[in-house]
Amino acid sequence: MQPIHLHGIDYTILIAYVAFVIGIGWTLARYMKTSADFLTSARSIPTWVTGLAFISANLGALELVGMAASGAKYGIATAHFYWVGAIPAMVFLAVFMMPFYYGSKARSVPEYLQMRFNKPVMGLNAIGFAVMTVFASGISMNALAKLLNQLLGWNYHFALFVCSGVVLVYVLKGGLTSAIYTEVLQFFMIVLGFAPVVYLGLKDVGGWSAMTDKLHAVAQNPMALDLNTKAFAPDAWTSVWKPLLGGPSANPMGVDWFAIVFGLGFVLSFGYWCTNFLVVQRAMAAKNMTAARNTPIVAAIPKMLFPALVILPGMLAVALTAMPDKNYRIPPPIIAPENYTKAVDVIKNANPPNPAAEIKDVSDALGQKVNADKITALITANAATKLSDDQIKEGIYNAVAAYDYDSVIFSLVKKYCPAGLLGLALTALLASFMSGMAGNVTAFNTVWTYNLYQAFFVPNKSDGHYFWMAKFITVVGIGLSIVCAYVARQYNNAMDIIQLVFGFVNAPVFATFLFGMFWKRTTSIGAFCGLLGGIIGSTLFHAYTIAHGNLPGVKGGYLGVKVEFPSEMAQNFWLAAFAFTVCLVLTLVISLATSRTKSDEQLKGLVYSLTPKIVDHNVPVWQRPAVVGTVLLAACVVLNFIFW
Repeated sequence: MQPIHLHGIDYTILIAYVAFVIGIGWTLARYMKTSADFLTSARSIPTWVTGLAFISANLGALELVGMAASGAKYGIATAHFYWVGAIPAMVFLAVFMMPFYYGSKARSVPEYLQMRFNKPVMGLNAIGFAVMTVFASGISMNALAKLLNQLLGWNYHFALFVCSGVVLVYVLKGGLTSAIYTEVLQFFMIVLGFAPVVYLGLKDVGGWSAMTDKLHAVAQNPMALDLNTKAFAPDAWTSVWKPLLGGPSANPMGVDWFAIVFGLGFVLSFGYWCTNFLVVQRAMAAKNMTAARNTPIVAAIPKMLFPALVILPGMLAVALTAMPDKNYRIPPPIIAPENYTKAVDVIKNANPPNPAAEIKDVSDALGQKVNADKITALITANAATKLSDDQIKEGIYNAVAAYDYDSVIFSLVKKYCPAGLLGLALTALLASFMSGMAGNVTAFNTVWTYNLYQAFFVPNKSDGHYFWMAKFITVVGIGLSIVCAYVARQYNNAMDIIQLVFGFVNAPVFATFLFGMFWKRTTSIGAFCGLLGGIIGSTLFHAYTIAHGNLPGVKGGYLGVKVEFPSEMAQNFWLAAFAFTVCLVLTLVISLATSRTKSDEQLKGLVYSLTPKIVDHNVPVWQRPAVVGTVLLAACVVLNFIFW
């Protein structure tokens, strides 16, 4: 994918956005007088702001890059991350869990675990969460650096450090409040920046029916586009449930209905939306209990419709790749220019042509698998009429039989956005990635300062000391995120790696929260051993499993391959289910075998059965989480049937 050249209006939009977010941080700096102001916004934010920030905190690389990538790789079944893997958990958080988080006055999710159990349980969760946030932040920044490298030709390392520096400036000045208000701005930027790309792409392929017809043909012969190694039923890319009912071999995601319902819809979904402090923190910053409970509900309304904005581009990319006249392909992995030069020389020197040897030489030069038929055709064409180096390079580019799915959204922005609109779309991408990093860093600095540093290392210091530490650890968090960005470069789909990270951290802790909130008999030792066992179990599961096509290493199987899954996503779902089950069983058994350390009186406000229920009689119907949540769940059911 050749770099594009921005026009003056595009640079103006980009620079204006960066200046504006830095200005937000600078303006809010005067209000950052205590550690609570910096880390928790002193619980002062209105509902509509926390609601949009709640969804926007999840709109980083995971949403825009990862969902578009998964839309291309797996089709409309990716919508399960919304209609099964988000909305039910968001409603559950609003109705059942926010009263405990907000009512307990906990400053973070790990701190609730300290109140319910003890400090060791909190510390273990805090460490796992801190690791997860820097990885998630690094994934966002890796995606942004790739964007600027592929679209604008910026050096990857330069882009990574410059953008991280911008995030550091406005978070260091305005803390959580700065991140929240920037996330609200980001929400509107994403809608304005990406709606035109979806509209123009859908119009280019001939509308929804034309796109689905083309995807039906692709599903029956994905080998022709190097999308998969086997054929599927026609609706494999266009139906959310029917391909799953046929089992793992019947869909490109390589999962069945149980993996979706239990692995994603229950373990990963509830583990993320109900226990991940990154998103819960936005609700905890609300001005009162009603606002806190309604925050996930407000976020769930646009969340339900987001597949049209973030998954549809991936499906369009596959349809366009299958239409030769559109001159488009899903971009291949980034290959160094000198490797392309070597491959061009192989084609030019193929005289007399020996396709089998040249195909291997081109593949070796690129470091990627290539389509044998396309390389043979290129050699034949060059032998008949000498092609220019640029023509040969373009032919080689189109013959690479591997895809960098994370680049789908970048390539569509490049294809469809003229001057002005290009600047708006790039600014939307910039906003989402930077905001994703800021959200994770603000969650990281809160957990580190309150739940690790103050709780275990340096207690009983002045608030000024913890305020200083919060700012210092913000700088450290940015640095760790940069390190994790380089790890994330090894994956071609941001969604694959982020779900893996969630499986390690959120899946086991969700079992701990379920027991803690809804079973008063759960003991502290049971919770600690269960959580630790879940984390160890997920590590061992990953160490002995691998996805088809991967080599043992960072992607699994590093202690030996016992089970091979059809895809990385299938491996993630089963890892999460395994970690959750291990934590669940250990917590249950050990709690029954040990004595309670806290009385019913001490657990009031922390356990469901011992806490007075919130009565919504004096609240308007449209502000009652249970009522609105029921309507949202019904709408999810309807959407699942429409796209069955």
